[in-house]
Amino acid sequence: MGVIVNKENSKDKLSRRINADLRTKMAEGVGVIDGETPDLVDESEYVKDFKKTSKFGWVWVVLIVLAILSLISIAFF
Repeated sequence: MGVIVNKENSKDKLSRRINADLRTKMAEGVGVIDGETPDLVDESEYVKDFKKTSKFGWVWVVLIVLAILSLISIAFF
């Protein structure tokens, strides 16, 4: 079922009710909670076997930075 809404009658009661109904249906379909849409990245097939970074992930960053600094110091000094 469709409803044609012109600019002249876009402010009437029927169009506002249709807009409100569509908003609630879209919110229910997507799973909006308190006005925020969910981030479905964790449920995707691509990342289902990935593991989260442990609390020592920062060690890898420090090691990479030290390796880059040592390469720069070897190349220029």
